[in-house]
Amino acid sequence: MSPATVSLIILVCSIALFVWNRLPVGVVAILTGLALYFTGVLDANQVVAGFGDPVVIFIATLFVVSEGLESSGVTTWAGQVIVGGAGSKPKKLLAAIMLLAGGLSAAITPNGAAAALLPVTVSVARRARTAPSKMLIPMAFAASAGALLTLSGSPVNVIVSEGSLSVGGPGFGFFEFAIVGLPLLLGTTAIALLVGNRLLPDRTSTQLPADYGSYAATVATHYDLNRTIHRLRIRPTSTIRGVEVGNLALTDYPQLSLVGVQDSAGDAVGPDHALADGDRIVLAGPDEQVTAFAAGSGVKITGSALATRQGASILSRTTGIAEVVIPPRSRLIGQTLFPGMVRTGQLVVLAIQRVGTDVGLHPVTIAEGDAILYYGKWRAIESLSASRDVLLVNSPESVRRQTIPLGRKAPQAIAVLVGMIVLLATGLVPPAIAGLMAVAALILLKVVEPQQAYRAVSWQTVVLIGGLIPLSVAIQTSGAADLLAGALVSVVGGSGPYLLMLALFALTAALGQVISNAATVLIVMPIALSAAAETGVSPQAILMLVAVAGAASLLTPIATPANMIVMPSGGYRFGDYWKLGAVTMLFWLVVGVLMVPVVWPLYPG
Repeated sequence: MSPATVSLIILVCSIALFVWNRLPVGVVAILTGLALYFTGVLDANQVVAGFGDPVVIFIATLFVVSEGLESSGVTTWAGQVIVGGAGSKPKKLLAAIMLLAGGLSAAITPNGAAAALLPVTVSVARRARTAPSKMLIPMAFAASAGALLTLSGSPVNVIVSEGSLSVGGPGFGFFEFAIVGLPLLLGTTAIALLVGNRLLPDRTSTQLPADYGSYAATVATHYDLNRTIHRLRIRPTSTIRGVEVGNLALTDYPQLSLVGVQDSAGDAVGPDHALADGDRIVLAGPDEQVTAFAAGSGVKITGSALATRQGASILSRTTGIAEVVIPPRSRLIGQTLFPGMVRTGQLVVLAIQRVGTDVGLHPVTIAEGDAILYYGKWRAIESLSASRDVLLVNSPESVRRQTIPLGRKAPQAIAVLVGMIVLLATGLVPPAIAGLMAVAALILLKVVEPQQAYRAVSWQTVVLIGGLIPLSVAIQTSGAADLLAGALVSVVGGSGPYLLMLALFALTAALGQVISNAATVLIVMPIALSAAAETGVSPQAILMLVAVAGAASLLTPIATPANMIVMPSGGYRFGDYWKLGAVTMLFWLVVGVLMVPVVWPLYPG
């Protein structure tokens, strides 16, 4: 068999495996590359070249930039600002959410936007007293439309831009996609507002994400935090230095009570311990009496373990809280703790509960099942996730991302994003270099940690695209693209370029409902370019049409991760997407076939 025939057989088998959906998509991509090698269509260097392709590197960097914006609270801030100004009317809130999803998608890809806005959308639905199922699919569709606002909005955009360059074209500018992307976003939003309520199901999901909007107030009430606790440190000149804890006189301060004492080593001490330099006393009572005691005893007030009223200040850009439960075999079992005590990592014990009841302001011997509320720096709070001595009730990272808009690293994250956009828009450096510079800046500025950056990358997407680039190359170099393009042109070519565009849109959109849009575009692009060459149509017009069709993943939940992300929280079924999706896709088809040729002429002079 000829290489072209073998390439087509491998293409059909790959599509069948994607549709079968029993193997991970990354495995299918790797098997595709191996098949091309063992059949002799490509050599070893060509098979693995995709993983070093600049497109793959640039796409990987976008995930890290997205993580920087989300973890620094930029996305939370954007959500609160836009939604806060939309009031409580369902349609106004839906429009705000969809426009925000489109804007975020342009910066952090559809999947990142959908993940970041999922809890915000659920919270908005609750505020509007409507089912989340009425808002989540429109949000995901808007994210797909927003991907066509910028070059970095989606891997598809990067792929078609590189495709244009590969045939001697100019490529596409950073904001050039917005010429079609903005009408798509506005039209998708309008369709959802007009017919979305009738075409979407009204369901209640059992898998709604946690809403931490009132988390601080809830915790303050649950743990009875409406009290003031102070820490004081013994100094060499303190008059109570050498006094046993049990003999500490507080008679002159009737509103003060001793919570506990912690020695310089960090351990709780008993009543026979003689106070020494570096020991810390924890007192409960009014601020003015604590100040008077400190002045009279020569001790230093080192801070308030709880300077709050109704949880007002326990969550900030720098500090947070964590509820933990003591599991069996924890090393904390048998240790003595008390509210106000400072633990490793400068974590302060705010409250202790046993069987759901506060144990009070006094030392307690910790037992299995006790609940402890910690307060401290976010870095220390989040480090509890790796501890085997406690079980976290809620993810500190999730709490921080939902409740702290514009964290202390937000300005750096925004500056890096703006810098990357300037580099991409001006073309001063290739996209992959701009992305790598952004990642390096985020890590050097400590917006994201190195391990956080590694976790942020969707390696499934990287492997999928890197593994399928060789298939795209094989289809193009083996002559398979010419065969398919010839067949397509023989059917519709004589009927004019618009019917060709309609056929290409239908082919791309159909494939995009069952396999990833990046994989779809990698498969269709060489066919489209060959068809363009054979009919004399501008490759830029054809490629922009393919980009629009590739982003139109609107009919099934498996069409794109953004659709899948909203499925559990919306309580959706497989067939819930196509009703609104079909109407929206028809609009996309009109934009793609009628508007694209106006901006990118089919037969440039």
